[in-house]
Amino acid sequence: MDMDAETDLEHTGNGEERVGILISSRSSSTTTGSGSGIQEPLLVKNSRLNTTSQHAIVGANVCPIESLDYEIFENDIFKQDWRSRAKAEIIQYVCLKWTFALLIGLGTGLAAFFSTIGVENIAGFKLNITNDLMLNQKFRQAFAVFAGCNMILAIAAAALCAYIAPAAAGSGIPEVKAYLNGIDAPSILATRTLFVKIFGSIFGVAAGFVVGKEGPMVHTGACIANLLGQGGSTKYGLTWKGFRQFKNDRDRRDLITCGAAAGVAGAFRAPVGGVLFALEEAASWWRSALLWRTFFTTAVVAVVLKCFTEYCKDEKCGLFGEGGLIMFEVNYAKPSYSIPDILVVIFLGVVGGLLGSLYNYLVDKVLRVYSVINEKGPIFKIILVMIISFLTSCCSFGVPWLSKCMPCPPQAGDQCPTVGRSGHYKNFQCPPNHYNDLASLFFTTNDDAIRNLFIAGTDKRFLLSSLLIFFVAIYFLGIITYGIAIPSGLFIPVILAGASYGRVAGSLLSPFTVLDVGLFALLGAASFLGGTMRMTVSLCVILLELTNNLLMLPLVMLVLLISKSVADCFNKGVYDQIVEMKGLPYLEAHAEPYMRQLAAGDVVSSPLFTFCGIEKVGNIVHTLKVTRHNGFPVIDGPPFSDGAELCGLVLRYHLLVVLKHKVFMTNQRGSSSILKKLSADEFGKPGAGKGIMLEELEISEEEMEMYVDLHPITNRSSYTVLETTSLAKAAILFRELGLRHLLVVPKTLGGPPVVGILTRHDLMAEHVLGLYPHCVPERKQSYYQDTQSRL
Repeated sequence: MDMDAETDLEHTGNGEERVGILISSRSSSTTTGSGSGIQEPLLVKNSRLNTTSQHAIVGANVCPIESLDYEIFENDIFKQDWRSRAKAEIIQYVCLKWTFALLIGLGTGLAAFFSTIGVENIAGFKLNITNDLMLNQKFRQAFAVFAGCNMILAIAAAALCAYIAPAAAGSGIPEVKAYLNGIDAPSILATRTLFVKIFGSIFGVAAGFVVGKEGPMVHTGACIANLLGQGGSTKYGLTWKGFRQFKNDRDRRDLITCGAAAGVAGAFRAPVGGVLFALEEAASWWRSALLWRTFFTTAVVAVVLKCFTEYCKDEKCGLFGEGGLIMFEVNYAKPSYSIPDILVVIFLGVVGGLLGSLYNYLVDKVLRVYSVINEKGPIFKIILVMIISFLTSCCSFGVPWLSKCMPCPPQAGDQCPTVGRSGHYKNFQCPPNHYNDLASLFFTTNDDAIRNLFIAGTDKRFLLSSLLIFFVAIYFLGIITYGIAIPSGLFIPVILAGASYGRVAGSLLSPFTVLDVGLFALLGAASFLGGTMRMTVSLCVILLELTNNLLMLPLVMLVLLISKSVADCFNKGVYDQIVEMKGLPYLEAHAEPYMRQLAAGDVVSSPLFTFCGIEKVGNIVHTLKVTRHNGFPVIDGPPFSDGAELCGLVLRYHLLVVLKHKVFMTNQRGSSSILKKLSADEFGKPGAGKGIMLEELEISEEEMEMYVDLHPITNRSSYTVLETTSLAKAAILFRELGLRHLLVVPKTLGGPPVVGILTRHDLMAEHVLGLYPHCVPERKQSYYQDTQSRL
């Protein structure tokens, strides 16, 4: 069945006389809390238009926003199709879901492996050439090659994002999170976005930017899932009936949830962490059947990665890393800790929370500046990327000169210094048998830098001053890099900064604790992740799967809980901030306190357009032309009922299907043939295609005078609430059921049978507080009113 996306309520005119269309603007009485009784309506207007939260920033462009409908639309067409399904068709449908889950796992696993070998080989080739020039004392040529390679890769990544798929810029996690909340924006999961996300991420990470490929991998997995969930394609001959069963938002949502989990599993090689990430951070709706399929998908990703990495162990894939499923294998002796150690860990969690909240604050400010620059056009996006690339190259090549050369440890053997391969001891400008500790962190890939920081029992490998310099540089490079027009993830920069200050804390607090400095690096990374991402369970499991050490579970749990609690006192998580800054109308799991002072009838938009049960074709065409609504109440009158009575809700796309196939009646008393002439497949929501457009329909003047029986395509079991229902209760109901429309009906009889329709946009703070500014203190009111200016 079709669950067509809701376009925002824009009223383009209603001046012509139309039969069977009701214009209603009604506001209910309500009583506020806190003892301040308000017996009169809070607002009475003849016309109340909602123009808030209609657009959002996607990539660097401002685009119109639509809503998704996760409700099952139970009209007569749906019921007839469901009753006619044989048991074999139901089994086929279930098997196809599992098949798609398998394909998502395979596709995401291949994409993750391809991204990894691409980054390792391109970055390794660049670093090897630069290192050869350094060994020959050709330092200027080495910098020119290093910065030039970085610049070329950066321009390639930026050009892809600027000209082919602007929606591919950034992490992608906020967009996936918004989609799973019921928000659809142009091209966020398109095929070209998938292409640019993969190759742009490879070029961006290989260019030496302080970014990771983890966030883009989540977006990549979601794009792969969306591609499979299109319900077939007429263009490519994929018209099997089994595919067409997926032409609805509900099944696509489940597939994209599996794709997001698979992306985390592919990026971190953490299958269980991927499932928990989807549950804790990405998905807004969850059920046990989805848990099974998500777990199966991430298991497939793990198997695919294991097979390929084992194959590449013997240098069969060029410069591809060390192989294996564990990304950062950290094997400490069994950690034993006492009360002083616990106090040290608590201190680390507090510091991580403070630094994380500051990081989020600065990222928010930088993103606002970049949005102004990016709005000027593609060429300005590329110039900004070039500036950041040159700054990063200067930092990566220049900062190691501040460090003195250190003699190789005797136990390192031929591993020190590292020449022509990935390793822990970079020679840089040092003489034989010496290494540069800052170069071992800067002059390498981000993954190798994390491995160097996580290694246990190496408290003398890095100077304290080098760690402090690295932390400051990575902290601020991560802030100014996120937001430029390349695919960029936040996990790796945060882990790098957290691991470096964790190692600093371990060195400073070594007289008071027996914990290893490598363990401190892991705990520092956990605390910084908790302070920025504000996740707990999923991050804990991801870190344990990354390092392959379950014995650290209690300490990681403690530091995550403390850092999140401290950071929550200052601001939101980084992804929540980005969702808000982009203007995406995200519905939180809880209602805002001011909503308890209002009723559902107080915020519905007007005028309200309705149809009769049997409506004239001309009226339908006119209404579809002058509005962009995607849901219309259907009102029955005589002879169907004694008086005006709400029949249900009809969707815009369903009306277009009927108009396209011209299933009309010559008079109001004719018999409808919709159930005979049209099948449920006709009403399936179009995938990547544009679907039926009103402008393309050819309807004659004679047909305009004919009638359509809307009863077969009307959802007669639409969700409704009384106009006196608390707005907080209506908002929670709206989100938990995944609705697109919520009908508001009057409490008393005698008037119109429907007061209005609540949509996602009517529940946004900008709209509600624009109507009732006295519901929150002045300080918070100014904050909400300024939200739209962020676009």
